[in-house]
Amino acid sequence: MSDKQTTHFGYKEVEKDAKAGLVAGVFHSVAARYDLMNDLMSGGIHRIWKRFTIELSGVRRGNSVLDIAGGTGDLAARFSRIVGPDGRVVLADINDSMLKVGRDKLIDGGNLGNIEYVQADAQYLPFPDDSFDCVTIAFGLRNVTDKDLALRAMLRVLKPGGRLLVLEFSKPRSELLGKAYDAYSFNVLPKMGQLVAGDSESYQYLAESIRVHPDQDTLKQMMEDAGFSRVEYHNMTGGIVALHRGVKA
Repeated sequence: MSDKQTTHFGYKEVEKDAKAGLVAGVFHSVAARYDLMNDLMSGGIHRIWKRFTIELSGVRRGNSVLDIAGGTGDLAARFSRIVGPDGRVVLADINDSMLKVGRDKLIDGGNLGNIEYVQADAQYLPFPDDSFDCVTIAFGLRNVTDKDLALRAMLRVLKPGGRLLVLEFSKPRSELLGKAYDAYSFNVLPKMGQLVAGDSESYQYLAESIRVHPDQDTLKQMMEDAGFSRVEYHNMTGGIVALHRGVKA
């Protein structure tokens, strides 16, 4: 839809300029209960997905890592321990409510002091070229208005040989699993959101946003078109989630 002035906000068609504000409203609403809802929605499996992302990142002591749409800091906390005091982790999120929740959580958890907090738009990253050994974005790309622009920005800030990891909901491999997943997403999630977070509409949007996100092969092609090499993806939980990995040549 890059040649049009509209884009998806869930199943709705909205002006491109309006999407960021609408997404911000969703995450302002859910920030305080975000971690609890993640555990409830996934049965805690999101922790395994994130652990696999860390393992595939190849991050080592002394590395510099950018976690985009880092939210409440799950990945940043783990990267902080891996890179150590000589390393650097930047937790970036466009949403100040999510960033505050993440900062408070990590400070309370006694992080090593090697984490920086930056409010930033994934499409216009405020970092110099060739800054990071690894860039991650977990469950954030589907909320970005111009994904192609964001992928090019991520490539720019990576050092040569640096890795991008995109962890995102994707397309289930089995039709039966897909039907069960749809029933859960559209019947259970909004009700759970209403009960736990007092907000069913935001979780309705999150379910819809997953369905309009590019599938595994489409996202792989988008990463290659943006300039990444050696792009591959790994399906998890039957393809409900996929982890894409690309390298800056």
